[in-house]
Amino acid sequence: MCLAIPAEILEINDGVATCKVGEGNTTVPASIMLLDEDVTIGDYIIIHAGFALRKLDPKEAEETLQILRDMVELLGGEKYQHEML
Repeated sequence: MCLAIPAEILEINDGVATCKVGEGNTTVPASIMLLDEDVTIGDYIIIHAGFALRKLDPKEAEETLQILRDMVELLGGEKYQHEML
C-alpha cells in the first residue's frame, strides 16, 4: 500500500525537492514539476510515488502528521514508526 504523506521541503534542485518526512532524519526526493503553484524551502507538500501532489499549509501538515502518529501508536508503536513516518 502506498500512502501520500506530508513532507517539508529542505532543498530544491532542478525541479526536484529533497523533503524531510516525519520527525526523524529520513529524506525523500520529490518532483515538483506537477504542482500548479510555486513552493520554496520550508513549505509542506503531499508526496505520492515520488511526485508532489499539492502544497499544504503548515497547520494542515501538522494535523495530518499527528493522525499518522496516532495510527502508529495504535498499531503498536516503534515497529511501525520507521515504516510510516
